[in-house]
Amino acid sequence: MASRSDFALSVPSELESVLRLRTVDYFITRRPWLDLYGINVRPVAPFGSASRKPYVESALIHQCLPDELLFEVFARMTPYDLGKASCVCRKWRYTIRNPVFWRIACLKAWQVSGVVENYRILQSKYDGSWRKMWLSRPRLRTDGIYVSRNTYIRAGVAEWKVTNPVHLVCYFRYMRFFPSGRFLYKNSSQKIKDVVKFMNFRSSKVDSVFGGHYTLSDDKVEAAVLYPGMRPTVLRIRLRIRGTTAGANNRMDLISLVTSGVNSSEASVPEEDILGIVEGWQDDETHNPDVPAVSHKRGMTPFVFVPFDQVETSVFNLPVEKMDYYVPG
Repeated sequence: MASRSDFALSVPSELESVLRLRTVDYFITRRPWLDLYGINVRPVAPFGSASRKPYVESALIHQCLPDELLFEVFARMTPYDLGKASCVCRKWRYTIRNPVFWRIACLKAWQVSGVVENYRILQSKYDGSWRKMWLSRPRLRTDGIYVSRNTYIRAGVAEWKVTNPVHLVCYFRYMRFFPSGRFLYKNSSQKIKDVVKFMNFRSSKVDSVFGGHYTLSDDKVEAAVLYPGMRPTVLRIRLRIRGTTAGANNRMDLISLVTSGVNSSEASVPEEDILGIVEGWQDDETHNPDVPAVSHKRGMTPFVFVPFDQVETSVFNLPVEKMDYYVPG
């Protein structure tokens, strides 16, 4: 009986080497689809459609400006300018969503709180999103001036007992805040376009611009400014921040406005320490018997925020005969 080895085919050595190479080639076959893992591929459009053509950036700025330079441009813009730029196109919108931009903005806006406290609030209240923190957490804006427009009627001098004239008096309260915890205050009848050039720390006392210190707790603002002179007076201001839209922070309600007298030792402290001195004072408390404490009830119109680039065109520049009353909203 013949064995299996008797019927085995004898394969030439040349053919055996070729078969071995083919077997090896099968095991090392390149599989291109394995190279696509982790790579976002544009979906293939149906044959014949306009979307099947190769995608080419149509905007010239996207062709000429690399993404690295675009990132550097956005990094030097203010958060509100970033919001405007995100409306230009989809690419800019997705680029501006980068949390790096919003982290820088948040740490600068709440620098008084400190980095550690800001990170704690970020994780506990805003789910680790810097952009959500920027839109939802109350803050004082520093890219413009808060304005409170107040009016009252004053009786005029009657002439020949024929008429009883009245005058509509208009005056403004101006406040400019800085991230460091300082602010500037001015009470004037001048329009905002004339006042904005004096609202800086280089202005003199002749311009009646006074500096003070403030603290921010949630949406509450505590501020104090010292009026020097023969009878030094401290002005204590309590405010509440709100906004007409999310993240605007463009309104401040005036909760209380109190003037009190201070003694000579309290009047000699630096302006940044005046808030610590009057902290805890009652509304009727004064430390100078010649200057009684007065809680003002007039001139309590809410503050409206005006950005620097809108100062010249603001409605607050209108005369009284064109805008006798203003509703802040």
